[in-house]
Amino acid sequence: MTVGWKRGRITVGIAAVLVLALTVLATTFLQVDHYRPWVAAFLHEEIGKDVEIGRLSVAVFPLTIRLDQFGVKNAPPFPRGYVIQVARIDATVSTTALLHRRLVITSLVLEDPILHLTSDPDGPWNFERSPSMSRQHSIPLEVIPRAQIKRGEVIASNLLPSDAPGPIFFEAHQVTCDLNQVNVRGLIDRSVSSMDGQGTLNASVVRLGWVAARNLGSAVRLESRHVFFQDVKADVYQGSARGTLSFDLSGKSAHFETTGQVSGVDVAQLVAAFPHGGGRMTGRLEGDITLSGEIAHSIRPLAEIRGTGHVTVRNGQVPSLKLNESLMKLLHFNDLGPAKKDASAFKLIRADWNLQNQRLTSRVVDIDGYGVDVDGSGSVSVSGSNELSYRGRATITTEQPFFTNLVARLSGATLHEGKLQFPFHLEGTIDEPVFTEGEAKPRGVEKSAKPPPR
Repeated sequence: MTVGWKRGRITVGIAAVLVLALTVLATTFLQVDHYRPWVAAFLHEEIGKDVEIGRLSVAVFPLTIRLDQFGVKNAPPFPRGYVIQVARIDATVSTTALLHRRLVITSLVLEDPILHLTSDPDGPWNFERSPSMSRQHSIPLEVIPRAQIKRGEVIASNLLPSDAPGPIFFEAHQVTCDLNQVNVRGLIDRSVSSMDGQGTLNASVVRLGWVAARNLGSAVRLESRHVFFQDVKADVYQGSARGTLSFDLSGKSAHFETTGQVSGVDVAQLVAAFPHGGGRMTGRLEGDITLSGEIAHSIRPLAEIRGTGHVTVRNGQVPSLKLNESLMKLLHFNDLGPAKKDASAFKLIRADWNLQNQRLTSRVVDIDGYGVDVDGSGSVSVSGSNELSYRGRATITTEQPFFTNLVARLSGATLHEGKLQFPFHLEGTIDEPVFTEGEAKPRGVEKSAKPPPR
C-alpha cells in the first residue's frame, strides 16, 4: 500500500513537471511579438512597400498567426497613404507543413480591412509589386484554400496626369467576401497570369460614379487583372437590378462593362444622384442597360462611357419641361382632359437610347400623356451643358369642336383620324427648354431675302 502510494506521488510529480515545462515552452513560443520588426522587414523585401504591424501573436488549436493593426503603405510614384489597412488578420497555418519547413496557410480572415486601389497614368496599380524588383524574392505562400473578408471597404481612384489624386470612381462598403483558392502572388505580381480566387461577395453599398446600389450580392472571380461580378442582385433607388459588372485592370487605364435589367426604380431619386439633377423628373423606371468604357485619368473619369438600352417610365412628371402645357397653351387646349390639373404629367414614356461622345440619343421616343401623345426623336448632351435637340409630332387625343379644329388647321395642324396633330421641335437646355410648334428648319438656314421690286 505504501509503495503504491509513493509511486502515485512520483507519477503526479512527473506529470506536474511536464505540464510546467510545456507551459513555459508554450508561453515562450507564443510570445512572438518581439519578432514583429523582422516580419515587417521581410514583408517589405517581398512586396517592395513599407509594412506596419501593431502586434504579432500566435494562438494554438488550431495554430494561428495573428497580426493586429496591419498596414501596407504606398510606394512612389503614388502619394502618401496606405494600400491596405486591416484591424486584424488571422492566418491559420498547417502544422504538418511547418514540420517540413514550409509555410502553408490553410485559411485567412481579414477583419475591417480598408483597401485603397489607385492607378497611375503609366499603368501600374499601387497594390502591385514593382517590375524592377529582384525575382530572387517571392512570397513563400502556396494558394490559400479559403480567405474571408469581414466588414471591408474598397475605394478606387486614378491619379491625374500631374500625379495628383483624382476623384473616386468606385467604392464598396460593409463588404463580406468568402473566396476560395486565393493566389496572393498572382494578385500582386503583374507578370503572373492566373486564376487568383473566386467565391461570393455581399456589400451594403456599392457606388460606380454617381449611381449607388444597396444590399448587393454576387458571385466574384479574380483572374489576371480582371474582376468579374456575376449574378449580381441589388436594390437601386427603391427598385431592383440584376446583371453583371466587370473591371479590366491590365491596361494603362482601367475599363469596365456592365449589363443588366432594372425595374421599379424611383426616377426622382435616380436623377437626384447626379449633380443638379434634383426635381428633373418623377416616375418609375424599368428597362435594360449595357454600359462600358475607359476609366480615364481625369477629373471626370467616366465621361467617355458608352452604352445602349431601352427604358420605360410610368406615371411621372417632367416639371422643367412641361411639354404638354406648351402644346396645350399653343392652341388654348389647356382646359381639356387630365392635363388641366398638371400639364407636365405623363402616363408612359418609352424610348431607346444610345450613349456616345457624351450625348444621349434616341431614335424613337413615345410619350403617352394626358390629352397629348408625342412621337419623336433626338438627343441631349450629358457633358454638362444639358443641350436639347428633339423633333417630333404631337397628337391631341381628345376630340375637338369644329371651330377649334378649323382654327388649329389654319395654324398649321393636320387632322388624322379625327385627331389634331402638330409638328414640333425642342431646343435649348433641360433647365430652359425652347418649344416651337411647326416643322423645324435645318440649323444655319435663314429665310431667303425678298426679291427687290422691279
